[in-house]
Amino acid sequence: MRKTTDVIRRPLVTEKTTVARDTGAGQVVVFEVAREATKVDIRRAVETLFGSKVAAVRTQIQHGKVKRQGRFSGQRPDWKKAWVRLKAGEKVPEFLEGA
Repeated sequence: MRKTTDVIRRPLVTEKTTVARDTGAGQVVVFEVAREATKVDIRRAVETLFGSKVAAVRTQIQHGKVKRQGRFSGQRPDWKKAWVRLKAGEKVPEFLEGA
Protein backbone atom coordinates (compact mmCIF):
# COMPACT_ATOMS: atom_id res chain seq x y z
CA MET A 1 0.00 0.00 0.00
CA ARG A 2 1.42 3.34 -1.04
CA LYS A 3 0.91 6.64 0.74
CA THR A 4 -1.77 8.68 -1.00
CA THR A 5 0.54 11.67 -1.33
CA ASP A 6 3.09 9.54 -3.20
CA VAL A 7 0.57 8.34 -5.79
CA ILE A 8 -0.54 11.72 -7.19
CA ARG A 9 2.35 13.90 -8.29
CA ARG A 10 0.62 16.97 -9.76
CA PRO A 11 -2.50 17.98 -11.69
CA LEU A 12 -2.11 18.49 -15.43
CA VAL A 13 -3.70 21.69 -16.69
CA THR A 14 -3.48 21.91 -20.47
CA GLU A 15 -5.88 22.98 -23.20
CA LYS A 16 -6.95 19.39 -23.80
CA THR A 17 -7.56 18.61 -20.12
CA THR A 18 -9.47 21.86 -19.60
CA VAL A 19 -11.79 21.06 -22.52
CA ALA A 20 -12.29 17.52 -21.17
CA ARG A 21 -13.15 18.90 -17.72
CA ASP A 22 -15.65 21.44 -19.10
CA THR A 23 -17.41 19.34 -21.74
CA GLY A 24 -17.22 15.85 -20.22
CA ALA A 25 -20.44 14.05 -19.22
CA GLY A 26 -19.00 13.85 -15.72
CA GLN A 27 -16.14 15.96 -14.51
CA VAL A 28 -12.76 14.75 -15.71
CA VAL A 29 -9.56 15.59 -13.85
CA VAL A 30 -6.09 14.66 -15.12
CA PHE A 31 -3.07 13.97 -12.91
CA GLU A 32 0.54 12.95 -13.29
CA VAL A 33 0.87 9.89 -11.07
CA ALA A 34 3.59 7.55 -9.87
CA ARG A 35 4.66 5.10 -12.55
CA GLU A 36 4.04 2.10 -10.27
CA ALA A 37 0.54 3.25 -9.21
CA THR A 38 -2.40 1.07 -10.18
CA LYS A 39 -5.91 2.25 -11.02
CA VAL A 40 -7.08 1.16 -7.56
CA ASP A 41 -4.29 3.18 -5.90
CA ILE A 42 -5.23 6.25 -7.94
CA ARG A 43 -8.94 5.87 -7.11
CA ARG A 44 -8.22 5.59 -3.37
CA ALA A 45 -5.83 8.56 -3.43
CA VAL A 46 -8.32 10.86 -5.19
CA GLU A 47 -11.18 9.83 -2.92
CA THR A 48 -9.18 10.39 0.27
CA LEU A 49 -7.35 13.58 -0.75
CA PHE A 50 -10.22 15.42 -2.43
CA GLY A 51 -13.29 13.77 -0.90
CA SER A 52 -14.90 13.12 -4.32
CA LYS A 53 -16.29 9.78 -5.47
CA VAL A 54 -14.57 8.37 -8.58
CA ALA A 55 -16.54 6.77 -11.41
CA ALA A 56 -13.65 5.60 -13.62
CA VAL A 57 -9.87 5.82 -13.99
CA ARG A 58 -7.97 5.57 -17.28
CA THR A 59 -4.18 5.54 -17.37
CA GLN A 60 -1.54 5.94 -20.03
CA ILE A 61 2.24 5.89 -20.15
CA GLN A 62 3.83 8.99 -21.69
CA HIS A 63 7.19 8.11 -23.16
CA GLY A 64 10.01 10.58 -22.53
CA LYS A 65 11.20 12.80 -25.36
CA VAL A 66 14.66 12.48 -26.82
CA LYS A 67 16.44 15.81 -26.24
CA ARG A 68 19.75 17.06 -27.61
CA GLN A 69 22.28 19.55 -26.36
CA GLY A 70 24.75 19.99 -29.18
CA ARG A 71 26.14 16.58 -30.07
CA PHE A 72 25.01 14.98 -26.82
CA SER A 73 21.59 13.37 -26.68
CA GLY A 74 19.58 11.98 -23.83
CA GLN A 75 16.07 10.91 -23.02
CA ARG A 76 13.65 12.31 -20.48
CA PRO A 77 12.08 9.71 -18.20
CA ASP A 78 8.77 8.02 -18.99
CA TRP A 79 5.83 9.06 -16.80
CA LYS A 80 2.24 8.03 -16.17
CA LYS A 81 -0.91 10.09 -16.73
CA ALA A 82 -4.30 9.32 -15.13
CA TRP A 83 -7.66 10.54 -16.46
CA VAL A 84 -10.06 10.42 -13.49
CA ARG A 85 -13.80 10.74 -14.12
CA LEU A 86 -15.76 11.84 -11.06
CA LYS A 87 -19.30 10.63 -10.39
CA ALA A 88 -22.18 12.91 -11.38
CA GLY A 89 -22.81 15.61 -8.82
CA GLU A 90 -19.32 15.44 -7.29
CA LYS A 91 -17.31 18.62 -6.94
CA VAL A 92 -14.05 19.29 -8.75
CA PRO A 93 -11.17 20.14 -6.37
CA GLU A 94 -10.99 23.87 -5.58
CA PHE A 95 -7.52 24.44 -7.04
CA LEU A 96 -8.80 23.43 -10.50
CA GLU A 97 -11.92 25.64 -10.46
CA GLY A 98 -10.36 28.79 -11.90
CA ALA A 99 -7.88 27.05 -14.22
